[in-house]
Amino acid sequence: MNFEYGDKIIELIRHAEEVNKDVIKVFAEKVAENIENDKVIHTFGTGHSHILGIELFARAGGLGNVDAMLDPDTLTSFGAQRSGAMEKTCGVSDVIYDSYKIEKGDIMIITSNSGRNAMPIEMAMRAQKEGIYVVAITNVNQSKNQTSRHPSGKRLFECADLIVDSCVPDGDATLNLNGIKTGPASSIVTMFLVNTVVSEAIKIVQSHGKRPYVFQSQNVDGFNNDDIYKHFEGRVKHF
Repeated sequence: MNFEYGDKIIELIRHAEEVNKDVIKVFAEKVAENIENDKVIHTFGTGHSHILGIELFARAGGLGNVDAMLDPDTLTSFGAQRSGAMEKTCGVSDVIYDSYKIEKGDIMIITSNSGRNAMPIEMAMRAQKEGIYVVAITNVNQSKNQTSRHPSGKRLFECADLIVDSCVPDGDATLNLNGIKTGPASSIVTMFLVNTVVSEAIKIVQSHGKRPYVFQSQNVDGFNNDDIYKHFEGRVKHF
């Protein structure tokens, strides 16, 4: 028995992979360069968009140089309504940016499916101002057809060096069940895309005769991640 939601997700993943094929290659090369230069990858998102950063951060099989920006003002765990209001608020991103150690040569991955809210847009603007390479992960079609909630009028895709298109339906719903839109897809699809980038980047680094810092499961005997924590101590805030 196949479930409709599962069929929709698998179809979307393959579609997003095809649409972003060239972007994934560029992204992987940029990440590989970042790794080889011993730099850090910062991730930022508000509301459920921060989940992508959690997926990349300090996980088995994940890169050791990922710094998830987990500020209380962005997280639903400190109040869903509060988080929803904060992501529309101007002037907060600079405060958050300044509380992390972000240096030239680092990468900033910013996720916002709608791409219209002030906080992710301002984070992208600040990062670009500082010369940081910005990757936007967003629903390009939906974003292009919505007005910005930032005074500049810009959407996230207009403030990035590289754009990854989530390709999900508008409103992030794959199903319409008698007028109820459900079956969210953006988290699953974008996790697939970024993990593809990570695995391709690791291959590139290895092809250059180098070994990247990659977390291994702490629940499997014989692996120790202490060297990763020690190496990036002071640069990855939430280690």
